[in-house]
Amino acid sequence: MRAAISACKKCNVNIPIYGMVKNDKHRTRALINTKREEIALSENAMNLITRFQDTVHDTAIEYHRKLRDKEMSKSLLDEIEGIGEKKKELLLKKFGSISKIRDAKITELTTLKGINENLARKIKEKLK
Repeated sequence: MRAAISACKKCNVNIPIYGMVKNDKHRTRALINTKREEIALSENAMNLITRFQDTVHDTAIEYHRKLRDKEMSKSLLDEIEGIGEKKKELLLKKFGSISKIRDAKITELTTLKGINENLARKIKEKLK
């Protein structure tokens, strides 16, 4: 609640702020206002809040999975100007690994669509 109150003050927004009171299973059992008074809610309202929480949780998990997956698929090829996801995929599909791309001749690299001699030289230089 403190963070929400601080953000609202910073943005000069005056709206009611409520916090969630959790039970021992970390599920929301009630809301509280800034005076720490519990607000009684109907079962339907609590179910709606639970659905909001579940959606936010699922979105956060999915976002962190995407970040992790992106981090895991990084390679030296990502640092070469002119190499995007498609060319990276083509290179790895044809050669199988960074070390085999490193060992490939420039003429072998230029057989791939979109890789000219200049880009092939950049690749070779970066992977030395």
